[in-house]
This record gives sequence, C-alpha cells and structure tokens, in this order.
Amino acid sequence: MSKTILITGATSGFGKAIAERFASKGYTVCITGRRAERLQELAENLTAQYSVKVIPLVFDVRESAQVIAAIDNLKKQIDHIDILVNNAGLAAGLSTIDEGNLDDWETMIDTNVKGLLYVTRQIAPLMREQTSGHIINIGSTAGKSVYKNGNVYCATKFAVDALTQATRIDMLPYGIKVTAINPGMAETEFSLVRFKGDEERAKNMYNGVNALQAVDIADIVWYCATLPPHVCINDLTVTCLTQVNSFYNIKEADRIVKK
Repeated sequence: MSKTILITGATSGFGKAIAERFASKGYTVCITGRRAERLQELAENLTAQYSVKVIPLVFDVRESAQVIAAIDNLKKQIDHIDILVNNAGLAAGLSTIDEGNLDDWETMIDTNVKGLLYVTRQIAPLMREQTSGHIINIGSTAGKSVYKNGNVYCATKFAVDALTQATRIDMLPYGIKVTAINPGMAETEFSLVRFKGDEERAKNMYNGVNALQAVDIADIVWYCATLPPHVCINDLTVTCLTQVNSFYNIKEADRIVKK
C-alpha cells in the first residue's frame, strides 16, 4: 500500500516542489490550492511523469466550510493519510503597524493561522485513529524574530511556531510526529505576492543573494519525513549561507573568500 501525503498551497513554490519530490518517490499525492487550472496542470504532470495517484482538491484554506467539504470528499477516496504538510501561507504588504492595511491583516491571519488550524482539525483525528502520521508545518524565520514592518506577518508565524509545539504535545500519546520547518529568504512567488504583483520590487529582494530555492525545502521535508520511526525533528530553521536570521545577512559579493 502506497503512502499518502496531503500538501496545502501546492500550486507554486514550496508546495509544488514538495509534491514533485514525494510523487517521484511513489507517494499518493493530495494537492490543494485555490487556482484550479494550476492545480489540475500539476496533477496531470505528476501522474504522467511518475505514474502515481494524484488527487487535486480546489478550496480556500481560509474558508472552514470548504475545508470540511473537501476533506470529507477526500476520505471517500483514500483510507489513510501518512503526512500532512501545512504549507499554504503568505505575506501581504510591508507597512508599519500604524499604516497597516486591514484587508492584508485579515488575509494573513486567515490563511497562515486559521487555515492551518482548519486543515489540521480535519486531518489530526484521522492520524489519531491510525496512531501514526506526521504533521509538518511550514513556518518562517519571521516566527523566530520580528523584523521592521513585519508586524502581523511575523505574528502569524510566531503563532505557527506555538501551534506546532502545542500540536506536538497533543499528538504525543498517539505516536504522531509534528515538525516545524522555518525557512529564511527563499526565491519563490512569496515576494511577488507580498508586493501584489510588483515584479521589480520582488526581484530586488533577492539581488545579490543566493537564496533558498523551493527544491531545498522539498529536500528537507523529505529528510524529516523519512527518518526512523523513533526520530522526530521538532523544530528546524534553515537559511541560505549569507543569511543568519531576519536581521543579519550579506550580499554574495561581500563574502570573504580565500584567494
């Protein structure tokens, strides 16, 4: 029986790369997202390339009714979920707290915190019944230290950190692993979304930086998910070589290298 993974926010970036990695290893892959065309295209590509079962689920994690309906439908198609990757998340805007956009705040809180809760609430009972499983939450270095103008986004990622710790405690009696993976600067659609499609501003975020790529995070998720049964990575923070945390980073050109 093949193993099954459910990945939220799989239409791009980390989620797409994770789906590709696990499909290449023979997993049944359940992918979710709001963009139906992208999701269907990914499903077709994974099926054609790896000959695995792929189940696309089109829904918005911010809408609890949609989450419940989608997972209820999924239960009719599969009888177990081995891994849940709560990847869906975003940043919107980069303003001081006194000038913040309320709609941006609502979007970040509803996606990054409530969306993660809605999906976990539906999947955790299945894993509890199995007395096995692995919940992997994609956090951020922004959930470890707050940076200027990060306010609400950082708050949501601190919440992810806290919820991951709490879930680990709650799932402890059932043999369910819970892991937080906290990436630093990563060159995906993240900044493009944050700056509402401003490609030049998004690109400037990574100028001169050999940033993390989506495949790097997919590698790490695979590593965490395939450790021996008695080993659980609770919390992992990863950055590119030239970034330490939210405050300290340098351009690649400024690195001291041996002549």
